[in-house]
Amino acid sequence: MHLFYTPDISSTIYTLPEEESRHCVRVLRLNTGDKIRLIDGSGGFYEAEITDNNPKKCVVTILKSEKEVGKRDWLLHIAIAPTKNMDRLEWFVEKATEIGIDEISLIICNNNERSTVKNERLNKVAVAAIKQSIKAYLPKINEALDFKEFIASTADFKGEKYIAHCRVSSEEINKRHIKNRYSARHNVLVLIGPEGDFTKEEVMFALANGFIEVSFGDSRLRTETAALYASTLLNILNEK
Repeated sequence: MHLFYTPDISSTIYTLPEEESRHCVRVLRLNTGDKIRLIDGSGGFYEAEITDNNPKKCVVTILKSEKEVGKRDWLLHIAIAPTKNMDRLEWFVEKATEIGIDEISLIICNNNERSTVKNERLNKVAVAAIKQSIKAYLPKINEALDFKEFIASTADFKGEKYIAHCRVSSEEINKRHIKNRYSARHNVLVLIGPEGDFTKEEVMFALANGFIEVSFGDSRLRTETAALYASTLLNILNEK
């Protein structure tokens, strides 16, 4: 059964967005009476029947609905410096969404090779990924913020906060692998720096604001690889 993204469902009679209507009727050739599935990105999962297969305004009737489908009892937030090649950032958003992530923030650091990002494209990638992986929750993708501004915004974050970097720590013995730091079932925020890494000043600023420095092992990873590694590992550590 085909799956469509419908973020604004509020009644049992619903009109698909124009792009989804076109895909439903023109591309998939679905007709009146056919059954489809809908997700709203906020935990809602629906079964519906097409009642008017208009290619611009396809109307459906909701037959069944479920709420909080796949809701987790912990939150994963990755803050990542945008990569110079946008394909790499889009790849991370796609794969992390398929694996499971709640929030993605873009941070502008001193060593960034890119300072502007069009979130519209990233959101489209995330929507396609939840449809591919049949997830009811769409991750929130935040507008890019300056590093220090972002750090300040995390003061009220309820959970564990980490910064991953390749610099030599002043207390290297405390820079343990994230798997040996993190406590399962806790909300977690991880900072991933640019390809030139965080500066010493950025690391110290994060530590002064409640972050703990962690390692991902001996390999030097690309920005998007490090972010996906963290997303994958934290999901595994939280498996029941």
